[in-house]
Amino acid sequence: MSNQRVVSATINGQPQTFLCQPRPTLLEVLRDALNMTGTKEGCSNGNCGACTVLLNGDPVVSCLVLAVECDGAEIETIEGVAERDHLAPVQEAFLENAALQCGICTPGFIMSTKALLKANPNPTDSEIRFALAGNLCRCTGYDKIVKAVQDTAERLRAGADDPTAN
Repeated sequence: MSNQRVVSATINGQPQTFLCQPRPTLLEVLRDALNMTGTKEGCSNGNCGACTVLLNGDPVVSCLVLAVECDGAEIETIEGVAERDHLAPVQEAFLENAALQCGICTPGFIMSTKALLKANPNPTDSEIRFALAGNLCRCTGYDKIVKAVQDTAERLRAGADDPTAN
């Protein structure tokens, strides 16, 4: 008798059904079973935030979430951020503000930024730093990342009437 479970979730707006054992993490299933390698593995213990995804709209470190817990959930990964061939405002802001270097932490920062700006479209520097405290970058200074979040917030406020500006 197999211990595999059928899990159905909506990932980046698309219904997905997959089989998994009870113990694999969401990170492992995303990367290994679903070939969504944009979500990065950093520490595997929830301390770095590199694997952050949105689970029912909330940022979570996917290395600490069991995949079987995601049955019926809405999941957004870095692969779901861009609109077709166009980068999302948050991605453009990270590029233009040089808020990345090696790129391992960048998907997690972008997902945390999306969650922050959905909850608070005009955050202060302190609120940005607090919201991103679970995301670590070992390459670049955080000032550029904070500037990218501020820039994203400005872009989103300026394009509030644009339904694709997310």
